[in-house]
Amino acid sequence: MPRWKELPSSLDERVRNLVVQMRRLKDRSGLSLASLQTKTGYSSSSWERYLSGRALPPRKAVEELARVSGLDPARLLVLHELAEEAWNQEGPAVSVADTPKPENARRRMVLIGVCAAVVLGLVLAGALLAAPWKDGGNGKNAATTARYNSAPASRGAFAYKAGKTYPCTVRRENGRLSASYSDTHTALLSGPAWDVVEAQCLLGYHGFDPGDVDGVVGPRTTRAVKRLQQKADLPPDGIVGPQTWQVLRK
Repeated sequence: MPRWKELPSSLDERVRNLVVQMRRLKDRSGLSLASLQTKTGYSSSSWERYLSGRALPPRKAVEELARVSGLDPARLLVLHELAEEAWNQEGPAVSVADTPKPENARRRMVLIGVCAAVVLGLVLAGALLAAPWKDGGNGKNAATTARYNSAPASRGAFAYKAGKTYPCTVRRENGRLSASYSDTHTALLSGPAWDVVEAQCLLGYHGFDPGDVDGVVGPRTTRAVKRLQQKADLPPDGIVGPQTWQVLRK
């Protein structure tokens, strides 16, 4: 696994979240930049810029990275949408030179169509199969849980809507805290998703205000994660992984 350089401190948190997840996918795939060029049609120098935070990748490059990593691109594309909004607000422009090689264009169009069909199938399946995850127990204390003590909404396929927030009831069962939105203890947050709502509820319960409980990994949620990690003597990277989930569930 490569030692990644620190991302620029001026990088918006929404862009940072996208780049971090893309770096994780590249590490997971085991592909070099040269291999990514061969498999995606985007040059190795372009991938170097994308993964260093110096350029915002095009949407199709994000799709291709998910494809070669063997993952559903849906969540990564939501992160890209949020990052693109932040990038455009800051002013930098995406390089128009970062386009796939002509010989790969037809193959990429076919693959994108297949990916879209798979994503649609997963969304429909999720709408049919998803059901609330139940838990029970007692909260930590009245002062900390006052804001996070309303009945949770029914859980189905997550559909992000700007401005929509969710209530939190944090309970303990079998020694683990839960807000009943997700039972994960390993998922890496990429959002918008129920896993993010769960983490936001637990952050608030522990006294670290994540801002709106909306399922989106925004700047306030990331700052709350970092404060929790610092208190727990974890690397304060703002990324919720297995170790951070363990602290949240205590």
